[in-house]
Amino acid sequence: MSNLRVAMVVPTYNGGDIWKKSAASIRNYFSGDVLVIDSGSKDDTVSIANEMGFSVLGINSRDFNHGGTRNLGLRQLVSSSDIVFFMTQDAVLNDAESIENMISMFDADDQLAAIYGKQIPHDDANVIARHARHFNYSERSYVVSKESGKPLGIKAVFMSNSFSAYRVAIFEKLGGFAENTILCEDMLFAANALSAGYKVGYAANAVAKHSHNYTAVDEFSRYFDIGVFHQEQNWIRRDFGGAGGEGKKFIVSEMRFVLKRQPLYLIQAFINNGAKFLGYQLGKRYKRLPLSLSKKFSMHKKYWK
Repeated sequence: MSNLRVAMVVPTYNGGDIWKKSAASIRNYFSGDVLVIDSGSKDDTVSIANEMGFSVLGINSRDFNHGGTRNLGLRQLVSSSDIVFFMTQDAVLNDAESIENMISMFDADDQLAAIYGKQIPHDDANVIARHARHFNYSERSYVVSKESGKPLGIKAVFMSNSFSAYRVAIFEKLGGFAENTILCEDMLFAANALSAGYKVGYAANAVAKHSHNYTAVDEFSRYFDIGVFHQEQNWIRRDFGGAGGEGKKFIVSEMRFVLKRQPLYLIQAFINNGAKFLGYQLGKRYKRLPLSLSKKFSMHKKYWK
């Protein structure tokens, strides 16, 4: 059994019914301390956390920041934890072994800075959302350094705080998450960790349910923000390369997946992919746009001040 001390941070805001499932899965499958950082929920999110025996830290919703809020949470736990897990309020742990499997990867390599787990679709996921999880989360675990991760290109720095874990000592040494990025604070940390000589990994045998049935408008806004991130952090693509032909592979895979299962979703898939492309291209060029337009296009509107 591992001697590593573990804890978990979950940011919440009006978590709804899915938070009930998430909280129950954490209580059932996670044995460490759990800190919920709530941004002023108006529903029963906080009472659910209290019922589960979690610690709760309340913040003002206007103070929420993807990187900063998670930094706040980890630093509440830094003296009592070696590994801190992050989950989102809409992710549901699959089993206790998922946590143990991630911990064992940290035990096996003291240079491992961060790991993300496999995400599978929620029961209500549509065929497009199911394919996204099928394509993006493989059956093979890995641990890479900057050098060994070169064949993966930019995928080497992929990280998802919907279900992830970080070694506290390295996290602190690298300064934690950036607090000035629109999103992808997890990916930026992974890139910084690899650049500093550490390793990052993926645990295919650590599973949580997490998916979204995004509309075309949602995809446009989400990819606009991703484009903004890649423009602001263009050194990542320079140092780690692009995704190569992954975009084309994704579309071909999606068409086959949808055709085989629910062909009526083909038109929606085409529209969504067009929205992604347009949003991403505009996001990369956000500096040429009026601030009001960037704010309108963005999913994370509080970023634009």
